[in-house]
Amino acid sequence: MTVHADLAQIPALNGRYDLYGLVHKGLRRMQCHVLPRLGANDFADADTTGKLLADMKRLLSMAAAHVEHEDSEIHVALQRYSVSTDLVDTQHDDHRATFKLLEEKIAAVEDAQPSGRAEAGRALYLAFAAYVADDFAHMHEEETVIAPILWTHFSDAELHQMEMRIIASMPPEENMAFMRVMLPAMNPSERKALVGGMLQTMPPEVFHAALEFAIRPSLTAQEFASLRADLGHAA
Repeated sequence: MTVHADLAQIPALNGRYDLYGLVHKGLRRMQCHVLPRLGANDFADADTTGKLLADMKRLLSMAAAHVEHEDSEIHVALQRYSVSTDLVDTQHDDHRATFKLLEEKIAAVEDAQPSGRAEAGRALYLAFAAYVADDFAHMHEEETVIAPILWTHFSDAELHQMEMRIIASMPPEENMAFMRVMLPAMNPSERKALVGGMLQTMPPEVFHAALEFAIRPSLTAQEFASLRADLGHAA
């Protein structure tokens, strides 16, 4: 079975579990924040450039981890039903090659002499912009083509279990990092559902750590206040 995206056809959720939606929102938001910073950056300013490149490295690390999570959990599950994941597997392989290229271009900026930093920065900007465009198309493919196939073969409970296995495979600091990226990209109802579920299922001390190190720092004061109100001020 070969899959391909059709921009004109966006399948409705119809209440099904959105396995891809929230993490993709977070990655899109992070990419959209980094790209204009990179384009506007003064590469002669070592401090600003250092902070920007550190953020890029974190983004690439999270993107690489996300690809591995999908390969090991979602693609393996689909293959058990003889669903070909060749296209998205190839896209993931392309991403891995791009991550390596971007890491090299980041190093080129870091190692460049002052006279060459602007040109090295331009090369990084163009390469990163091309990656973002490619990744947006790839995530669209997953959400509009792969997700309906998952809904055909798996119940919402099974999809949720896949997500829980991915979360359980990550160390706490990686979970916190993904949460900080995802929460500000969610709409209020999505935040309420996610954090409300955490409140109900996590031990109090674990939830408090998530609250202080991921939830509160990633939201504006107004967003956090609205979330607390939505949860009956339980958070």
